[in-house]
Amino acid sequence: MGKYILKRFLWIIPVILCVSVFVFTLMYFTPGDPAQIILGTNATEEMYEAKREELGLNDPYIVQLSNFLKNVFLRGDLGTSYKTQQDVLEQVMIRMPYTMKLAFGSVILSILVGIPLGVIAATNQYSWKDNLSMFAALFSVSMPSFWFALLLVMLFSLNLRWLPSTGADTILHYIMPCVSVAVGGAAGIARQTRSSMLEVIRQDYITTARAKGMKERAVIYKVALKNALIPVVTVIGMQIAGMFGGSLVSEVIFSIPGVGSYILNAITTRDYPTVRGGVLIISICFCLIMLLVDIAYAMIDPRIRAQYEK
Repeated sequence: MGKYILKRFLWIIPVILCVSVFVFTLMYFTPGDPAQIILGTNATEEMYEAKREELGLNDPYIVQLSNFLKNVFLRGDLGTSYKTQQDVLEQVMIRMPYTMKLAFGSVILSILVGIPLGVIAATNQYSWKDNLSMFAALFSVSMPSFWFALLLVMLFSLNLRWLPSTGADTILHYIMPCVSVAVGGAAGIARQTRSSMLEVIRQDYITTARAKGMKERAVIYKVALKNALIPVVTVIGMQIAGMFGGSLVSEVIFSIPGVGSYILNAITTRDYPTVRGGVLIISICFCLIMLLVDIAYAMIDPRIRAQYEK
C-alpha cells in the first residue's frame, strides 16, 4: 500500500509540470501588455519598454518559460502580482480557507442529501419514490447554479431577511453559497448512487445476506451500499476537486474572497502571474484529492487493498 501511495504521489510531479507549461504558454500567447497594466495608459513608450525589460518580457519564450519553471519548482516562487505588487502564493493561501470552507461544506451537504436519495430511489425502483427522486435530481442538475443562487438571495436575504447576502465572516454567510453549490452536486451523487445500488442489490451475496436473516435496513446500508460506494466516491472526489476552482459563481454572487474570484479578477486585468499561480495551486489540490480518493478505494473495498499490498 505504501509503495502504491508513493508511486501515485510521484506521478503528481510530471502532471504539475505539464500544467505549468500549458498555463504559461497559454498566458504567453494571450493578447495584452502587462507593462500597460502596471504603469497605466499615461506612461510613455520608453517607460513601457523599460518595464518590459525589467519583467523579462522581451526575452524569448524559452527563456521566460525556463525562468518561470525555475522559480516555481526550485524556489517555490509563484511571482508577484502585476496589479497589486503582492506575492501571489501568499495571496492565494490567504484566500484558500474561504474556498475550502465553501467546497467542503457544499460536498458534505451533497453527500447527506444525495446518497440517501439515491438509496431510496434504488430500493423503490419504478415506484413514485424513484420517479420523484430522479425528477428532483434531473431538475437540480439542469438548473443553472447562478439562477438558483440569485433566488436564494431574493428569498432569504431580501424578503425574509434571515440570512446575510454577502460576506464570509460567520457560518450564516456560508449557508446560501453552500446550498447553491450543493444542489447540483447532490443530484449527481443521487443518480450515481441509484445506478450503483441497482447493480449491487441484484448480486448473489445480497440474496445470501437476506437468507441469513439480516434485517433489510442492514442489508441495504451495511452490505449493498458499502459495495456500491466505489463509483460514488469517485464522483464525490471529482466534486471536491472541481469546487476548488469551480465555485466561482457562488464566490462572485455572495462576495466571498476565495481563490476562484481572485483568479477571475486576475484574468480580467491580464494579471498573468496571479492566473498562473492560482491555476497551479488548484491543480496541486486536485491531484492530492484524487490521491485521497484512490486511498479511499482501498479502505472501502478489501479486494482493492489486497491488490495494493501485493
